[in-house]
Amino acid sequence: MTSRPAGAPPMVCIIGKKKSGKTTTAVALAAELGRRGHRVMTIKHGHTFDLDHEGRDSWRHTHEGGAYRVVLASPDRFAVLGEWGPGGALGPAELARLYLGDADVVVVEGFKRELLPKIEVFRATAHEQPIYGIEDLDRADWLAIATDVPGFQAHVPVLNIDDPALPQLLADLVETRVMEIRR
Repeated sequence: MTSRPAGAPPMVCIIGKKKSGKTTTAVALAAELGRRGHRVMTIKHGHTFDLDHEGRDSWRHTHEGGAYRVVLASPDRFAVLGEWGPGGALGPAELARLYLGDADVVVVEGFKRELLPKIEVFRATAHEQPIYGIEDLDRADWLAIATDVPGFQAHVPVLNIDDPALPQLLADLVETRVMEIRR
């Protein structure tokens, strides 16, 4: 398996094309790892979004006060709002080092080009081809493929995406291959 980025907790990426079930799989895996007693944190790669709204205090800090970043803090939660710096967006390893260092494991949705262990979610009912074997990505990073295609051939475990035990099977793989928990 690929090595863990220096200073980052163990990480696994859930990848796949749009509407393949990435979020459902990532959430189910995170929940199962949490049930097993692990401190799980997640990173979601997405398109643009806005958590701040004109007129709100945090918006005023940025737009009227010129703050580069704003940390919202309350007794039970926090959030960091801001723009990326001159170097551009950070990858999941850098984000984990900055914000998730106390995680036992980080489940990352997206970031398919990162050199991290990958679980691909592929539904033939949604797409003709998987990412695996089609795109120019290092197949050594793959941990498993969850698919609806019977007999799908790969050099990693191929799991039935509709199997109710899928979260447990994926958690077993993450524990043994990513977190290196020996049974």
